[in-house]
Amino acid sequence: MLPQSIRKNEDFKNVYYNGKKIVNKYFVFYYFKNNLGYDRIGFTVGTKIGKSATRNHIKRRMREVFRLTYDHEFKGYDFIMVARNRMKDSAYQEVDKEFKKTFKKFRSQIK
Repeated sequence: MLPQSIRKNEDFKNVYYNGKKIVNKYFVFYYFKNNLGYDRIGFTVGTKIGKSATRNHIKRRMREVFRLTYDHEFKGYDFIMVARNRMKDSAYQEVDKEFKKTFKKFRSQIK
């Protein structure tokens, strides 16, 4: 099960400006300690990547990759995944592998 969604623009901006980021070839992963006691996640795909069907497909792919990798050991973080243009032409396995590396890097940075 995924954490709660980030819905407000001000919450997205807070994570963008105050959080840290990890960049890979398929997406940018932002994280920020929110002090709420529970995690929240937001997914962003820009209009330059494609039309709505393409963007929604990429969001579903990012949600699934996050859901399979995420564990509930972290409490009180906001996460945002921003898709990059390369993601629309990539295979699911490549994105999954890259996200696992990114999440491992996140774990090492917060401990």
